[in-house]
Amino acid sequence: MFCFQCQETVRNQGCTIRGVCGKPDQTANLQDLIGYVCKGISFLAEKGTPDLAVGRFVARAMFSTITNANFDDDRMIAIIKEGLTVRDALKQKICSGGCSCSVPDCVSWTANTNEALLEKSKTVGVLATSNEDVRSLQQLLIYGIKGISAYATHASVLGYEDPTIFNFIFEGLASTVKSLPVDEMVGLVMKCGQTAVTTMALLDKANTSTYGKPEITKVNIGVRKNPGILISGHDLKDMEELLKQTEGTGVDVYTHSEMLPANYYPAFKKYSHFVGNYGGSWWHQNDEFESFNGPILMTTNCIIPVKESYKNRFFTTGMAGYPGVTHLPEPQAGKPKDFSEIITLAKKCSSPKELETGEIVGGFAHDQILALADTVVAAVKSGAIKRFVVMAGCDGRFTTRKYFTDVAETLPKDTIILTAGCAKYRYNKLKLGDIGGIPRVLDAGQCNDSYSLALVALKLKEVFGLQDVNELPLSFDIAWYEQKAVAVLLAVLSLGFKNIRLGPTLPAFLSPNIAKVLVEKFDIKPTTEAETDVAAMMAGK
Repeated sequence: MFCFQCQETVRNQGCTIRGVCGKPDQTANLQDLIGYVCKGISFLAEKGTPDLAVGRFVARAMFSTITNANFDDDRMIAIIKEGLTVRDALKQKICSGGCSCSVPDCVSWTANTNEALLEKSKTVGVLATSNEDVRSLQQLLIYGIKGISAYATHASVLGYEDPTIFNFIFEGLASTVKSLPVDEMVGLVMKCGQTAVTTMALLDKANTSTYGKPEITKVNIGVRKNPGILISGHDLKDMEELLKQTEGTGVDVYTHSEMLPANYYPAFKKYSHFVGNYGGSWWHQNDEFESFNGPILMTTNCIIPVKESYKNRFFTTGMAGYPGVTHLPEPQAGKPKDFSEIITLAKKCSSPKELETGEIVGGFAHDQILALADTVVAAVKSGAIKRFVVMAGCDGRFTTRKYFTDVAETLPKDTIILTAGCAKYRYNKLKLGDIGGIPRVLDAGQCNDSYSLALVALKLKEVFGLQDVNELPLSFDIAWYEQKAVAVLLAVLSLGFKNIRLGPTLPAFLSPNIAKVLVEKFDIKPTTEAETDVAAMMAGK
């Protein structure tokens, strides 16, 4: 295996024996093969007009390969076989009259057995591209596409789709089996950022149209005496169905990690058994899942190796998966997903062990912040607010992540932190106070809600009558971990934002030459020491 798609990759170079995430070499290779099959489908899709089902499949398949999502080899083999069926149907449709083009290997190869798939999976990984800079650009594009695929899948579940997003996924993946000039590859990376903006806007529309606009909310972080179900991940449709099916059962529902922002949506607040949030970010789950006592539902990525002590009450759904645990399948058309097995188990479990008490505040998506625009603008003009610092992104296990807590504590009291994603758990429970009633930490929501923060910045540029968004008293100090964060980063770059700090390391998949291009064009820089970086940000550097 060779994998360097996440921030925790070994020595910031690549995992070659077993992933830091816990995936073994065979699992990593099968994920590479899923991507390879999707490249073949995309090469063909570019030549015809596939129906939306093809786009949905490729998005779901790419979503299944993001870090910490799916560890189940059997399910990955099933995805590969489904992909080969999709590919061959496209080939028959598009090339039925004879195909004069030269098709790449990902279109022409065949495999009839699982053993053949496993052998093929060993040959199609990242290192199959020998040129370091080409490989770097291709992987930057592919990882951005993986993030887009995740967001597009969440929107699709709620009935919102945009064919142009699927078409770009086809275009981007197909480009990686062609010999393109570097300038054209860079152009596709930038187009990936633009498509990421479109996709996050679509998901924002899907979520707010279905569940209402997020509201400023005080979220309980304590527990009650009833048995409970803990839901983690990102999928709000699963959240909705779980709340409906647990109503009146005596079972409470708690959010975990990236599902925390579900507490901000009006549609979910009507459920009296929706208690609040339990625990922190994803990497604490071994201890927190142990102490929760009840069933855990993982709706998306952010799974770490599951302990035997809670394995019998750990469930996956959607594109998440883990060997040896129960996976809840997708429902038949028009029917809700069935959570009865989890609910039955929950009734037999003890109530959660209390970890903490109190409340945290969130719900500062773009509509809520813009509703406070007059107050915010007045505070900036009066000097009460000197600077905004965007500290969105991901949390992670490494001790170097304490940097983001240190930055939050070091920032002067006249600064506002704008956040989204699980990076917020590094500082959202600190007592940082407020500025004239405005909390110093404004949580917009999940990682995809970084779109909200970009919208707010663009609106403030307009309000202050500035020509360039980079003239705002705004700094970026971003924590990245996986491929959705890559999509968010490319989105921010496509909107013209520069001078972004990225940490705790620059991505391993950036070759020195490609990293140099990003530094020179966008002034991306690695994080250093908290005090040094805070001083530079306050000076507008």
